[in-house]
Amino acid sequence: MSRDSNYDHHISIFSPQGRLYQMEYAFKAANTSSGLTGVAVRGKDSCVVVTQKKVPDRLMDPSSITSVFAITPKIGCLCTGMSADAKALVQRARYEASDFQYKYGYPIPVAQLARRIADLAQVYTQSASMRPLAAVTLLIGVDDEKGPQVFKVDCAGHYLPFFGTASGNKEQEATNFLEKRVEAMKNYTADETARCAIMCLGSVLGSDFRGSEIEVAMVEGDGGKFHSLTEEQIENHLNAIADDADA
Repeated sequence: MSRDSNYDHHISIFSPQGRLYQMEYAFKAANTSSGLTGVAVRGKDSCVVVTQKKVPDRLMDPSSITSVFAITPKIGCLCTGMSADAKALVQRARYEASDFQYKYGYPIPVAQLARRIADLAQVYTQSASMRPLAAVTLLIGVDDEKGPQVFKVDCAGHYLPFFGTASGNKEQEATNFLEKRVEAMKNYTADETARCAIMCLGSVLGSDFRGSEIEVAMVEGDGGKFHSLTEEQIENHLNAIADDADA
């Protein structure tokens, strides 16, 4: 038996090597439990999130299955990981955003919301009576001062801004894809940003998909609202990607 085998019984116990095994297990659950891959890309004046849409049971209403949520009219998120944990996190994020606006009289900035969610996630790592939420959140919005913003918040409470990032099953492969396009992303229009994110997801999954098999949501422009694209709009982007590939 490994000498580290007794150091994963509680989240508050460090191993002699300085590792928190319960947090490593939480990251594993967040990345693999849903089987989904999420991608977020930040363009010149817009942000986009894309993920797969898997309906686990044919008897379920497909419109009730989603990994994309609106937090405020101008901020949205994509959550990968355990569905119940993701929904609990989204509910708390909505409360924090509403509370901020009530107290200060203006909508919460994306960076402030990311920081608040990360602070709450970090508190869950400090007590043996709680467990971390097995969900990774990709927040998008257009800030009045800083323009489009993409933040990634993980189980441990890290939060960082990105030009493009990914979460879930194929996170590393998607990150590699985005790294090759990071300079071009900064000048992407809204349509180019959406197509880049869709191409990234298609590349890492190694398969073509229909408009009903993925979810795409975006925020564009200073006064832009967070909204999900319809199947028809997604199909238009898929056709444009196919035309560019054939050209």
